[in-house]
This record gives sequence, C-alpha cells and structure tokens, in this order.
Amino acid sequence: MRVSAVQYHLQSISSFEQFANQVEHYIKTSLEYESDFILFPEFFTTQLLSIGDDHGRPLPIQELPRFTDGYLKLFTYLATKTRKHIIGGTHIIRKDEKLYNVAHLFHPDGKVSTQPKLHMTPTEIKEWKITPGENLEVFKTEKGTIAMLTCYDIEFPEIVRMAKSMGADIIFSLSCTDDRQAFYRVRYTSHARTIENQVYVVTTGTVGSLPTIDFMRSNYGQAAVITPNDIPFPPKGILVEGEINQEMIVTADLNLELLYQVREHGSVTTWRDRRLDLYPDLKPNKQPSILV
Repeated sequence: MRVSAVQYHLQSISSFEQFANQVEHYIKTSLEYESDFILFPEFFTTQLLSIGDDHGRPLPIQELPRFTDGYLKLFTYLATKTRKHIIGGTHIIRKDEKLYNVAHLFHPDGKVSTQPKLHMTPTEIKEWKITPGENLEVFKTEKGTIAMLTCYDIEFPEIVRMAKSMGADIIFSLSCTDDRQAFYRVRYTSHARTIENQVYVVTTGTVGSLPTIDFMRSNYGQAAVITPNDIPFPPKGILVEGEINQEMIVTADLNLELLYQVREHGSVTTWRDRRLDLYPDLKPNKQPSILV
C-alpha cells in the first residue's frame, strides 16, 4: 500500500479554479509515484476564504460551507478519474445550523465517507463556533482498514485505541498547526500512538500562510509516515518525512504484514499485552452519522 502525504501550500487565491488547479497538481504528482492513497491536511480549504466577497473583503469561516458542493464535486471527480483513494483534508460543513470540521475520504468508485473531528481546540470553540463530532468510524478499503483522525484527536490515546480495536491498521492524521509547540504536540503523540497500538500513522499539515484569514496567518507543518519502534521498522520510527514548512509531497510503502508480525513476535507486543483485566477496551457508544 503506497501512500502520499501533501504538505499543502496555503496562499491567497482569487477563484475556485485556482484552488482546483493546485489540488490537481498535487494529485498528478502523487500519480507519478503510483500512490494508492493521497492525503491532504486539515483546514486546507480555508484557502477558499481568501477569494473574498464582491467588495474584496475576505470571507469569514461561516461562509466556507458555500463551497461544499464544488469541493465534493472536484474530489469525487478526481478520485473516480484516477481510481485512487483521496483523503481530501478537512472541510467545514453546515448541518442543522451547526458547523463541523469534517475529514472526507473519496473512494475510487465515487463513494464519499466522512469523519467529523471529535475533539475541539479552544480556538475552534471560541472563535469559529465549531461543533465536535459524536462518532468514530473505521473504513475498510481494498488496500486495508483505516481511520481518519484530525489534529487534536491524535493527542487522545483512547480514541486511537478504539480505532485499533475496530480494526484500523493505518491512522491518517490530518493537521493544521500554527507554531512549533502545536506541531510537536501532534508529532510526538503520533509516535506514541504507533507504539501503543502497533499501527502506522500517516500525518501531514499545512504550510504557507493566508494573510487575510484570521487564525490562518501562520502555519508550521511537515508530513511524515510513522511506524512502531521495532526491528522491522526504521530505528526512529520514521519511514519518510518532509522538509518543514516546504511545499512538497512525501511517499512511502506500508507493509501491513510487518504490523501483524510485530504484534505477535515483536521485541514488545504492546497491543497483545494490554491488561484488559485492569482496563477494558473502549467501544464507540454512538452510531455513525452521515454529514454529507
């Protein structure tokens, strides 16, 4: 299973067509590497807010759902045309007058799966009034079973443990961080989650800036493919990583058989050695809800 993660360069644009052209550029590049999954970061569609209104003023976050139809049409077309799985970052959608930050998986057959972000940061709550999701799903594909957890979500060990107990072998972690402290919170906890659950984590973030958009003026990002720390994998648990804050794509091959081997015969077997007599596995207590 080959994965590519996009360090998406945020810059001001004047039309949806410019956004679409930038997206298609990254996807065409990933196709040159014959990637099976292509990952975009959290909040990358905030770039659309820089298009502005009829008076040239930047749009507020509450206006981002007006681009939902175009976003869905664009990524569905690209996924079906290329026959690839595309995780189209996150996009703000509106449902029942509430805003949600939602990751989208676009399947090669045209199906769209969604996973709302489950844990909200103070800025998302206070400044953008975003509502947390209420369910966790995993997604079975012909290449493997995955979960999509957005930025702050990866900092909570319980939710990743739950995803693994539901069958996920790969966690795609979409992020958007504005400084080094925030970036390394996501990065270090991603490493911890691979060790605790013996899974892969594929992560990426936004780079560049949107000077006219509040809370998107600064971005600090890097893509990486992170493994458990055991002998079959690189010593630092990093298959590949990008150059920090540079526009680029990183690509790596994920060998699921190695995960199965280390879970049974690794130097440590953290998943098998859980003390379920002391703490039970967590299970989702909500039914999945479709937000698109």
